[in-house]
Amino acid sequence: MTSTDLKAPETVRAPGRWLALSVLVFAVLLVAVDATVLGLATPFLSEDLAPSGTQLLWIGDVYSFVIAGLLISMGSLGDRIGRKKLLLTGAVAFGAVSVLNAYATSPEMMIVARALLGVAGATLMPSTLALIRNLFHDPRERSLAVGIWGAAASAGAAVGPLVGGALLEHFWWGSVFLINLPVMAILVVVGIKLIPESRDPNPGPWDLISVALSLIGMIAVVYAIKETAVHGLSAGTALAALVGGGALFWFVRRQLTLPSPLLNVRLFHHRGFSGAVLADLLTILGLAGLVFFLSQFLQLVQGRSPLEAGLIELPAAIGSVGSGLLAGHLARRASVRSAVSGGLAAVGLALGACVLLTADTGPLAMGVALFLGGFGAGLAFTVTADVILSSVPKEQAGAASAVSETAYELGAALGIALLGSVVTGVYRGFPTPDGVPAEAADAARDSLGGAVQTADALPQEQGAALLSSAQSAFTDGLHIAGAIGSALLLATAVAAWFLLKGQRLEDGVEHP
Repeated sequence: MTSTDLKAPETVRAPGRWLALSVLVFAVLLVAVDATVLGLATPFLSEDLAPSGTQLLWIGDVYSFVIAGLLISMGSLGDRIGRKKLLLTGAVAFGAVSVLNAYATSPEMMIVARALLGVAGATLMPSTLALIRNLFHDPRERSLAVGIWGAAASAGAAVGPLVGGALLEHFWWGSVFLINLPVMAILVVVGIKLIPESRDPNPGPWDLISVALSLIGMIAVVYAIKETAVHGLSAGTALAALVGGGALFWFVRRQLTLPSPLLNVRLFHHRGFSGAVLADLLTILGLAGLVFFLSQFLQLVQGRSPLEAGLIELPAAIGSVGSGLLAGHLARRASVRSAVSGGLAAVGLALGACVLLTADTGPLAMGVALFLGGFGAGLAFTVTADVILSSVPKEQAGAASAVSETAYELGAALGIALLGSVVTGVYRGFPTPDGVPAEAADAARDSLGGAVQTADALPQEQGAALLSSAQSAFTDGLHIAGAIGSALLLATAVAAWFLLKGQRLEDGVEHP
C-alpha cells in the first residue's frame, strides 16, 4: 500500500473533495463540448476550407475516433504513472493543440489537428472519473459525484452547439477552439493545489503492443463501418474491417495472457457490466447523432442563426443535467434497469420525433423532443457509469472508467458516422434542376453547405430550385436516420432490461 492509499480516508473527508470535483467536471465538460461544438460551425468551416462531404464527416468524427481508440490505453497509463499527472499533462496539451485547430488552413490540416486534439482529450477523461472513484469512498456521495460528472459529460454534447452559436454570432469559426485555453489554464492552476494524486500501487508494465492494437483495431473498424455506409462495400473497406477485427481479436487474446493487462476483459463476463457498457454506447450514439445533424438542419434548412440554433438545442443540456443529478436517487428508489431502460427509451423517442421534422417545425416541438432526449441520456449514462465504476477495486478505477468513456466516445463517433452516413447517402441522390452545370451539381451534392454556396452562385430562380431540392433531400435523410436510430435505441432499452436484472447501486459507506 502506498502513502497515497494510507491517506485516503483523511482525503475523502476533507471539504476540498467537492472543489476538486468541480475542476474534474470542468475537464470532462470541455472534452464533451468539443465533440459537438463544430456542429454549428460546419457551414462556416465549409465556406472557408471547402472540404468534401467525406472530409467534413472526418472533421466531425475523427476527434471521437481517436479518443475511443486511446481511452483504454490512457486509463491504464494513468493507473501506472498517476492520474493527476496524466490529467494535468493532458490539459496543457489540449490547450496547445486547440490553437492548431483554430488556425487550420486546409481540410487535411483540420483533420490532423482534430486527431491530435483527440489524443490530448484521451488523457483527460479516464483520469477524471478514476479520480472521483478515489476521492469519494461513500457510495452515496460517489453516486452524486458521478451524477455531476455524468451530467457534465452528457450535457456537454448538447451545450456544444449553444457555445458555438454564441461565439459564431461575433467571431470566426476558430473561436470555438480558443475557448479551451482559459478553461485549461484554470484546470491546471487549481488542479495542482486541490487534486490529490492516486495510482495503482502494483500496476505492472505498460504494454505498448496492446496500445497499438487497441488504437488500430478501433479506428479501422469504425472507418470500415463509416465508408461502407456512405459508399457501399469495397475491397478497401473490407480490408479495413479485417485488419480492425483482427487487431481487436489479438488485443483481447493478449489481455487474457498478460499478468497486468491494459483492460481486464474478464469483466465482460459479468452480465451487468456488459449491459452497462452497451447502454453507455447506444445512449451517446443517439444523443450525439441527434445534436450534430439537427444543428445543420436548424441553420441550413430552417435558416436560423447559430445562436438561435444553439438556444433551441439548450433543452437537451437542461434535461441531461437534471436527470444526471437525480440518477443515483432514482436508480435506488426504482431499480438500475428501470432507470437505464427508461433513459434509453426516452432517447429513442426523441430520435423518432425526427421523422416529423419539416422546414416549418417550431422551436417548442423541437425543444420538447430535445429535453426528452437529454433527460434520457443523462439518466442512462450516469447510472451505467456508476455501475461500471463500482464493479472494480479502486486500484483499477482508471481502466474501468476508460471502458465507460470508450463507450461514450465510440458512441459519439458512431452517432455522427453511422447516422450521418445515412443522411449523406440519402442526400447525395437529390435531383438537380435542368440547366445546372455538372460541376455545380457535384459540389451541391457533396454537402448541404456546398449546396448553399452553389445556389448563391447560380441565377436566382435556378439557385432557389437547387437549394429547395437539396434541403428536401437532407430532411428526408434526417427522417430515415431518426427512424433507424429510434429503432436501435428502443431495442437496446429492451435488452438492457434483461441484462441489468438484479443490478443494484451500492449503499452505505465503503471503507478503503
